[in-house]
This record gives sequence, C-alpha cells and structure tokens, in this order.
Amino acid sequence: MWRFLLALTLLAGGAAAQERRPSHCIAIADAAPGIEYLHKAGWQDPVPDYSVRISYIAHASFLIQTPGGLNAVTDFTGFIGSADMIPDIVTMNHAHETHWTQFPDPAIPHVLQGWGPFGKGIEHHLDLGEMLIRNVSTDIRSVYGGVEERGNSIFVFEVEGMCIGHLGHLHHVPDDAQFAALGRLDVVMAAVDGGTTMSLPEMIAVLRRLKSSVIIPMHWFSGHSLDRFLAGIRNDFDIRRDGVSEIDISLRTLPDRPTVVVLEPRYLVDLD
Repeated sequence: MWRFLLALTLLAGGAAAQERRPSHCIAIADAAPGIEYLHKAGWQDPVPDYSVRISYIAHASFLIQTPGGLNAVTDFTGFIGSADMIPDIVTMNHAHETHWTQFPDPAIPHVLQGWGPFGKGIEHHLDLGEMLIRNVSTDIRSVYGGVEERGNSIFVFEVEGMCIGHLGHLHHVPDDAQFAALGRLDVVMAAVDGGTTMSLPEMIAVLRRLKSSVIIPMHWFSGHSLDRFLAGIRNDFDIRRDGVSEIDISLRTLPDRPTVVVLEPRYLVDLD
C-alpha cells in the first residue's frame, strides 16, 4: 500500500522525467501486488514513464535504462554487442576479466571502478539527476590466494523511486554494516554460479536477508547451475521464466511476494 500511495503522489505531482524520484533504500516497505512484463519491448524502445528497463546482456552485464534516456551498463567488459550505443555510465569489478576492461571507450562519460588502491576500496556517489549511483565495498579473494579487502563493489542504482542493486563478484556474506549501507533493494542481480563467487546456500541466505521484491540471476555458466539455484530458492520465492531478456518494472508493478525473474542473456543489436 505504501508503494501504491507513493506512485499516486508522484503521478499527481507531474515531476519531469529527468528528476530523480525519491527512493526508499533505507526504509523497509511493503510491495504493491502484481508484476507486469512488456515482452514486445526492446532496448531501443522508449521506457515508459515511472519505469525502469533492465536488459540482461551477458554474464554479469545488464543494461539499465530510464525514461529520460540514461543508459547504465553493469560489470562492463568493453563489449555489449553490435549495437551503436555508448552508455552514459558503466560500472566494473576486477575479480575476473569478464567483469571489467582496462580500455573502456573514452567517449563513455562516467566509468566507475568498483575498487581503488589495493585494500583501500573506493566510494562513489554519482548524482545524474534522474539516477543516483552509489556503491558498497566488499572483499574478494585475490589471485594469489589471499584476500583483497574492499576489492569488489555492490553498485546501487536509485531511479524512479526504486533501488536496484548489482552484487558484482560477491565472495562473502556482507556484514551488518554493509547490509545497512545497502538498505532496501527492490531489485537485485545476484551471481548464482555456486562456486566462483559464493556457495548457493550462502547466496540464498543473502537474498533472504535482502528481502528484495525481484531477484535476477546472473553469472550462471550453465543451465545446471541455474537449475540448482532455482531448486534451492523456490520454497521462499516465486519463479518467473518467460524466455525474455528484458523487463520493464516500476514501483506499482513490484510483486507482493519475492520473485525470481529469470532473464535470458542477449547481446544488444540495432533493430532498425
């Protein structure tokens, strides 16, 4: 009900598309019933008002689009497909080469690395009006068998009143301070490989604690690892698998029960 009333207030206010609507990341709220999919929408189509489009590109890369035309790509590797599109924002994590690139296109206005000097981490708070991007640092296993403290970032995108979190190459259960810094995540992209990042029981425990309305699996190397994750979580979460690669979602269409939404990876191509 809280989300529904907020959505009505925003509609009545007539806020410009480029103005970011206040999110509730640090407040726990009930979700409004229902979830809507625009199966025929493609990444090049206009994003509906008060909504966000999330398209699964590959591995851990997603395209997040806003009604005002901002394009953000997570765990950017330098390749998103043959589409002639320069993202406005890219985020990267360096646990593996499949999550970053040393040579991002210099035309990209905002390149956000999820790490800083070894062990020091990095802090981002990028306010682009319609979208705010921030991060919470976590540790990663180093290539030499040790631990690189604060070497990974969970990036949070606050847009259209929602909080969208990308867990990156998460290697451990966040501590209480990290969970508090994340706040309420309406949508979360989570690695479900079950080994390279975290074990499936640990990841499922993280997702249970986050209590996000929508969980989008990523970083699954085969149908087997994805199926194992779905089998382990189906008692607590609804599951939707409609064979699409993108969804449009808004505060008003978040499900009333936590739902795993399986998107099929698809590189971006120009459809014109």
